[in-house]
Amino acid sequence: MTDTKEKILKSALKLFSQKGYLGTTTKEIAKEAQVAEVTLFRYFTSKENLFIDVLKSQSFLPTLKDLIPKLKKKDYKDSLKTIAKYYFDLLKKKRDLICIMHTEIFQYPAEIRAIHSKMIHEVYLVFASYLEELKKDGVLKKDLDSNYASLAYFGMLFNLFIKKELLRRKIDFKKALQTYIEIFYEGTRRIE
Repeated sequence: MTDTKEKILKSALKLFSQKGYLGTTTKEIAKEAQVAEVTLFRYFTSKENLFIDVLKSQSFLPTLKDLIPKLKKKDYKDSLKTIAKYYFDLLKKKRDLICIMHTEIFQYPAEIRAIHSKMIHEVYLVFASYLEELKKDGVLKKDLDSNYASLAYFGMLFNLFIKKELLRRKIDFKKALQTYIEIFYEGTRRIE
C-alpha cells in the first residue's frame, strides 16, 4: 500500500470515528490527509468505496485467521480466552467508529450495510470452521451447530463490549468475561 493511500485511510478512519460516515466529507478527509481531493478520488472512486476500505482495514477477520492455526495446539478453554482477548483489544481500538456506526447504520447506503454484514458473517464462518475441526477431533459435542455456536460466542462478547465501553455500565469485566467463557465452554465441550 502506498504512503498516500495509507494516509488517506488513517485520516478517513479518524474523521469517520469522530463525525460518522454521514457527517464526514471527502474534502475534509483530503485536508486531514494533506492531499488534494482529486488525489483521494484516484485511490478511492467514491466516499462509499473509501468507507468500505476503512471497514475492511478494521475487521477482526485477519487477526482471527492468523490466530486459529496457533490455537490448534492450545487447550480449548485457553483458545476461547485468547480469541476473546484479541477481539476485545480490537473493539477497544475502534470504539468510536463502532459507536458512530451503531448510530448511523440504518442510514447507510445498502451496499455499505451489505458489505459490513458480510464482513461480520465471515468472522463467524471462520470461527465456526474452527469449531467444526474441534468437533471432528472429539473436543466438542457432536450435535453442536457450529454456526449458531459461533454467533452465540461473538454475540455475547460483543454484548459485553457494548455494556462496558459504550453504555459505560459498572461491571466486573474480568468476572463477566470469565463467566461468559465458562458458559460457552461448558455448553459446547464434549463430556466423556
